[in-house]
Amino acid sequence: MKKALIHEWFVDYAGSERCIESFLNIWNDFELFSLVSFPDNEIKEKILKNREVHTSFIQNLPFAGKKFRNYLSLFPMAIEQFDLTPYDVILSSSHAVAKGALTTQNQLHICYCHTPMRYAWDLYHEYLRNSGLEKGVKAFFAKRILHRIRQWDVISSNRVDYFVANSKYIAGRIKKLYNRDADVIYPPVDTSLYPLETNKDEYFFTASRFVPYKKVELIVEAFSRMPDKKLLVAGDGPNKKIVEQKAGKNIELLGYLPPEKLNHYMRKAKAFVFAAEEDFGITVVEALSCGTPVIALNKGGTAETVINGVTGIHFDKQSPDSIIDAVKRFGNVKEFNYEDINRFAAQFSRNIFEEKIKTYIEDKYSKFQNKERP
Repeated sequence: MKKALIHEWFVDYAGSERCIESFLNIWNDFELFSLVSFPDNEIKEKILKNREVHTSFIQNLPFAGKKFRNYLSLFPMAIEQFDLTPYDVILSSSHAVAKGALTTQNQLHICYCHTPMRYAWDLYHEYLRNSGLEKGVKAFFAKRILHRIRQWDVISSNRVDYFVANSKYIAGRIKKLYNRDADVIYPPVDTSLYPLETNKDEYFFTASRFVPYKKVELIVEAFSRMPDKKLLVAGDGPNKKIVEQKAGKNIELLGYLPPEKLNHYMRKAKAFVFAAEEDFGITVVEALSCGTPVIALNKGGTAETVINGVTGIHFDKQSPDSIIDAVKRFGNVKEFNYEDINRFAAQFSRNIFEEKIKTYIEDKYSKFQNKERP
């Protein structure tokens, strides 16, 4: 197979980049394509390793290094400019437009979909509200651009031969928005870096970027109303002042933590608390790998990775009252089996992901060669 791998951008090392790392672990002969490439040191060390990245014209536009997202309206055209005709297999790693690359009927296109474009669909109104784009001239043009993006997004979904979703939740979104079926292969989690710890301390822990959809302020508000419960909060971001205003004396804000310190607090926590509606939720599985139970929202990926009463506790609403109720129910559980929680998390390891994705792509390519199409 002559293979091309398309990713939206190489900027920082997040969840989708972990998948890219695994794809390149399986096959080191991918040609890499991306809208822009301004990699941080972690991406340079773990992924690129002096590999060439073919970038789009957006790479050379003014202020693209820090403001490339401002060129959203050009993303569809930019991704279509890559000439992929020399390749047998195209693997797109998509949370925005990568799946829209142009291919022919003689090429196999598999999309590993982290999510359909959230700011154009699920988070559309929240995105406009948080950006101050609900009214006015700028709002009109933003809404028009996102309307056209949605149209292109649906049309371009037909260019994919097989969709692979990172959770059942995302498979459901793919079905609703694109009317396409998707197979599910959970993304890789470096569980080996989060070893089992059975000697827990008497504090609850949460870690996240302080951005609206993560709902950190709800967790902080809930624990402020439970002064007998200690909460440690790791993270930073635009919502920092809101989080600080809601924090009671029983809450300690740790700021940004380097990986080794984050790992320590995760291992020793009585429970990890998570309120976001995530596509998958890698941080949740990292906590489970430590044997740490998770108190999480019963929606999105965490509804699949947290088993109520076994590996943690679910709550149904993104509200302080719902979180408080879940913490109380957590306290009513006599004992969580930390070893069982750790074993449960092992199914999401990087090795298992790489085995599954390799088998999947090779199987689909074999069928494709035999003229079997989806």
